[in-house]
Order: sequence, then structure tokens, then C-alpha cells
Amino acid sequence: MDTNLLQSTKKLPLAVVIGGCGGMGLACVRRLAQTHTVLLADKDGPKAQKVSESLSVEGYTVVAQPCDVIDHESIYALFSRAAELGPVRTLVYVLGLSPSMADGRRIVEVNLVGAARVAEAVMPLMETGSVALFVSSLAAHACKPDDAVLQALDEPLAANFFERLETLHGQPISSADAYGLSKAGMNRLCRRLASRWGARGARIVSLSPGLIRTPMGDLEFRNQPSKHQLLERTPLKRQGGLTEVVDAMEFLCSERASFINGTDLLIDGGLAAAVEFPT
Repeated sequence: MDTNLLQSTKKLPLAVVIGGCGGMGLACVRRLAQTHTVLLADKDGPKAQKVSESLSVEGYTVVAQPCDVIDHESIYALFSRAAELGPVRTLVYVLGLSPSMADGRRIVEVNLVGAARVAEAVMPLMETGSVALFVSSLAAHACKPDDAVLQALDEPLAANFFERLETLHGQPISSADAYGLSKAGMNRLCRRLASRWGARGARIVSLSPGLIRTPMGDLEFRNQPSKHQLLERTPLKRQGGLTEVVDAMEFLCSERASFINGTDLLIDGGLAAAVEFPT
């Protein structure tokens, strides 16, 4: 590693953002780079490098690293790089596939299995005061699996995980079902790991956006007409903005949220409440 880069990164705490080239991911990178050195991880390595160079021109310290969360070696390489830069103060897992982007198996692999692998890999690098935030979804709150499915979701790193999940689900897992199940599993992952992380003086939380205006969100509006009905039912009668999500992310990753651990913050304009208590 370049000595000058290593010296510069030690001046700021280290944040790792996984999925940092997407719409929401890049917004998180920009915000965290104001107070951190950022290790920007994305499957598209050349794009990550281009983004890091662009942000470096703006005065931020952003280091690019290709990472495919389905590949154990790729995750190992990411956190080996992180170890060179210093203890990880902040991890943001913003990577995710929506129903229009992949089949059910791939969605579960990226959204849940990948998140679980990352959580295990980063834990040894977390120090007192560190925090990991996993970006989930309102779909996690709408998903109501039975106890057997929940038990399967709690073991995403088990052998034949997807096959077991599909058997318990009772039918092939569609992309839409996979999205809700994977996000429900992600929220439970953060709750399950809260005690282990707390013992290290670290925190782990999830953040569940509702209808947020992003390129991924726009894609789902085009492909799922029911999204327009959900927008009509949102009490605040609008989509959320990226800044509103990033503000919440920044708060949860800050010392102001130092007693928030193992829980989820729902940012949906009141949609989940309106569905539960219709007028």
C-alpha cells in the first residue's frame, strides 16, 4: 500500500461501505466521507475505482475495493484491506437486489447470506464504539413468515440454506417473496448478533426504508404497479428522499445513537402504520 495513503487514512476513522456505487450507496459514501476515510466496496471494481477517484478530487479520502459478497475470498480480501487501513469504526451494508433485478435465489444470496458473511468477517475488526448498519426495507415488516421459516432465516450460513428455506416456504421462492424474506432475515440477523457485538463494545443495527426515490425504486415502480397504490396509502403522500435516509444512517452510526443496538429504524412516512391501522 502507498505509504502516503496509509498515513492519510489514519487521520480519520475508517468506514466500509458495501454497495457504495449505487444510488443510496453513493449517498452514504459521500456523507460518511465527511468524517471518515471510506473503503468503498462494490462488485464493479472499475466503477468503484472511478467513483473513488472522482471523490478524491473533491477532497475526500476514498479507497476502492472490488467485492462480491457471494465469494468468500472476495470478502476476505476486502477486510484484509480494511485491516491495513485501521480498525473499522463504521460498516454500512447498503448492497441489495430488488425483485426486478434477479431471481429468488440470487436475491436471498446477496441480501441475506452476503450480509451474514460480512457480519462475521468484520466482527474481529470492530472496536469499542464501532457500529455496523445494514440497510433493510419496509418489506421486512410486511413479511410474516411462520416460525419454521423464521428459524431457517436465522441460519443463513448453514449448508443447503436456500433449499431448506424453499421447502419450508412450501413453494418456489419468487423474486418478490425472496426480497421480503431476505430483508426480514437481515433485521433478525442484527437482533441476533446484538449481544455478541455488545460484548465487544460495538453495535449492530438495521435501517428499513419505505418508498424512497432512487434508481432502484424507480425500477420497481415501473415493474410493479402495486407500488403506486402503496404510495397513495403513505400518510405523508410522497416518497422519501435519499437525504432523509442518509440523515438517519448518519445518526445511527454516530455517538448520538450510542445506546441503540440490535434494533431496526423504519423510515417509511407512516406506511407500515397505515397498513396496520387503515382509516
